[in-house]
Amino acid sequence: MATLVFVHGWSVTDTSTYGSLPKALADRAAQAGAPLRIVDIRLSEYVTFDDRVTMEDIVRAFDHALRGLQLADGTFDCITHSTGGTVAVAWLNAQRDRPALYAPIRLRHLVMLASAHFGSALAALGKGVVGRLKAWFNGVEPGQRILDWLEHGSPESLAQALNVIHGPDYATHGTYLFDLIGDRPDRKLYDYVNSYTGEDGSDGVIRLAAANLNARHVVLTQDRASAALSMTTTKAPRTAFKLLAGLSHSGSDHGIMAAEPPSPLTVETIMRCFAVESPAAYTALCDAFAAENARRDRDKVEVETKLLTTRTHIHDPHSLLIFRLLDDRGEPLPQAHFLLTAGPTASPNDLPPGFSTDRQANARSPATVTLFLNHALLAGDGPVVDPRDAGKVLREAQPSHAPYGVRIDPVDPTGLIGHVVASTLPRDDLLAVLGAHETTILDVVLSRRVAEGVFRFTTDLTPANFRTPVAGADLP
Repeated sequence: MATLVFVHGWSVTDTSTYGSLPKALADRAAQAGAPLRIVDIRLSEYVTFDDRVTMEDIVRAFDHALRGLQLADGTFDCITHSTGGTVAVAWLNAQRDRPALYAPIRLRHLVMLASAHFGSALAALGKGVVGRLKAWFNGVEPGQRILDWLEHGSPESLAQALNVIHGPDYATHGTYLFDLIGDRPDRKLYDYVNSYTGEDGSDGVIRLAAANLNARHVVLTQDRASAALSMTTTKAPRTAFKLLAGLSHSGSDHGIMAAEPPSPLTVETIMRCFAVESPAAYTALCDAFAAENARRDRDKVEVETKLLTTRTHIHDPHSLLIFRLLDDRGEPLPQAHFLLTAGPTASPNDLPPGFSTDRQANARSPATVTLFLNHALLAGDGPVVDPRDAGKVLREAQPSHAPYGVRIDPVDPTGLIGHVVASTLPRDDLLAVLGAHETTILDVVLSRRVAEGVFRFTTDLTPANFRTPVAGADLP
């Protein structure tokens, strides 16, 4: 490589955010020899803390700044942190979809550290009083439009994710994407007012599943003549994804970018990414990362020692399930009840205890809800042994409660306009489309029932009141 661009995350106002990672990588590349040579490093300075700035604005400005680099070979490599990853992916998508408007520059390696592809649970809080106070103390605005984008289930983040899921495989065109994220919060940075900063299944800011582009789009569609929901699934092109054990989102001790000195694990993993120069090598690294993640998932107990107390954390793999409820005319259904079911009787009462960690409805799209699910408990898990004492079991073996399904209970199935109860077929086990450390976008489309009483003709010429119409039969 020659030119390496760094792109920071939300609410950054100083290039010190990159720490000494740029220099550490330049030094490490020099040791590796000519194939990994870094000639030029550029640190991004972009604004997220102006309430008027949108993601599209940042992408346009990013493209303009890239043109100004006057790249000799028309290529560059990029390392992003947090929201920076969403900026880079948005630029790639815009460059592909609107080539006349964006620079014909090729991004070869995009290494995304703790990227917020599917947002952050903290974004909803960042828009509130705490976020505004923090921004006020820093002398900036919260960055309302970017926080809107970053909230789980935002229309903008889902549109970008669906563009990736249904889009081409960038690796076949010589652009290689890598998602790297620490596997746990930094306990020293835990905020007792906000439990999300210590949430298992996240790096303290971004949930592991939200940083992974290996996502699925599942559509459950109700047939007019039936209560059954039929399932179709689309899987995103494969992206290299790796958990960096012991690292967190930020912090000078364990931060994936801000640690001082930089973590050798971060540096060496980035160098492995930069060494990829062919689709075959990319596939091999994807396989290697998957095997390393599996080993990490088997060694998932963290022992936290603080003063005279000791706590254990079981870092189970989690899944994000973002569901959207609408009918076949595109009408959102925020009042409908979305129920997960389990077992041969498809009962909500048979779901495993503790399977759901969190639930967030999107503030601007209340019919879009994000569930944070413990994948290990859904899939079934063996006994978890205390690493300090092989004879002590921290959690007994957990059986799977599969098959899992979905049932939708409309609020009012009667009246002129309505919907009927719908559920998945027994053959469609939801567990099959929920990946460990992955996100599934689930669109549930109900058939909209319109009664003939909405519009009638009458032959009775005597004035009559139809304030209380008779619904009658459903329209075909």
